[in-house]
Amino acid sequence: MAGSNPDSSATTVSEGQQQETQKFAFIAMTCLFFFWGFITVLNDILIPFLKESFDLNYTQAMLVQFCFFGAYFIVSPFAGRLIDKVGFQTGIVIGLLTTALGCILFYPSADLHIYGLFLFAFFVLASGITILQVAANPYVAALGPDKTAASRLNLAQAANSLGTTVGPVVGSILILGVVAADASAVQMPYLMIAAVLVTAALLFRNITLPKLAHLETNDDVAGDSVWNHRSLVLGALAIFMYVGGEVSIGSFLVNYFAESSIAGMEIAEAGEMVGYYWGAAMIGRLVGAVLMNYIASTKYLAANAVIAIAMIIVSMNTSGSVAMWSILAVGFFNSIMFPTIFTLAVKGLGAMTSKGSGLVCQGIVGGALVPLIQGVVADSIGIQLSFVVPMMCYIYIGWYALRGADQA
Repeated sequence: MAGSNPDSSATTVSEGQQQETQKFAFIAMTCLFFFWGFITVLNDILIPFLKESFDLNYTQAMLVQFCFFGAYFIVSPFAGRLIDKVGFQTGIVIGLLTTALGCILFYPSADLHIYGLFLFAFFVLASGITILQVAANPYVAALGPDKTAASRLNLAQAANSLGTTVGPVVGSILILGVVAADASAVQMPYLMIAAVLVTAALLFRNITLPKLAHLETNDDVAGDSVWNHRSLVLGALAIFMYVGGEVSIGSFLVNYFAESSIAGMEIAEAGEMVGYYWGAAMIGRLVGAVLMNYIASTKYLAANAVIAIAMIIVSMNTSGSVAMWSILAVGFFNSIMFPTIFTLAVKGLGAMTSKGSGLVCQGIVGGALVPLIQGVVADSIGIQLSFVVPMMCYIYIGWYALRGADQA
């Protein structure tokens, strides 16, 4: 036909194929986010279970969180180098297999009834999840236009939140549902999880994920270092503050709701209320995934930080249901923080992305340290006023959104 462009049809087909490939890759990565959310939140079930099974004090029981979150700090830089060498897809396979190995180690830990071996299993498991985080977060962020990166990562993180919502229910049935607190109760559930992870690793080994040329490179940028990127370094600190604030609030909710001036709940009833905190995060991520297509990510992050601060102030200065629901509401405004901070931190790094992702994931160690600080403050001035600690975390996050992140 006169005037027709013979290349236009091929171009349209090529673009369509690329979009379909990216859509498939995004679905596959979203399943990955669900897996590690499900596994991570099981810690909340295992801490009281192991405490009773091994007759531990609170300090000994909290070593679970220190070993788990400590792995992020230790393993993240090595994970970044690993992904530089093998690529994102192979890195995901290695991460899944390492996580599976950690799950398998729960079997001999229970068989030998050695708490130290359990802690080692937690470290190995978290090491695998760290590799998955370092690989998957920047990959999803780069799997499409820069403008919608934060929205895309928020949607994937919503699947992570679904895992954190479903995990405690399944864990309670399979582990806490046993008559006696016997460490062997964890063996079959974690072997089942290991089998799922190995199957997922085989699937990721054989599916075709699109290559992202601007990320997948083995070459270092001459004369460059992650420490030269201000937004990245400040973003890693923002992740430290976010994870620290979120985990710290979640760790204190049961005791907070048991206070007579707040809700006066029994421990079991208060524990059920914690589900609202994580459920709110899942809803917030779905809402954020839509709204951030229209609102600048820095402005949306700043607004969420400010409202989270306001909710904490309300909770610290009220009592009863107002204090309870205002602190639970912080979960909703936490929701978009990790993926948004992450995309702002690694934006424009190109070949340095995997190393930058490793540095950002090191900041997750805040989940081990900030709750400890709040614990010291709670012992000094009381649990209600101790929420000033996570409030300070959100103040920094608000500053990062408006002044610390690269606006270019």
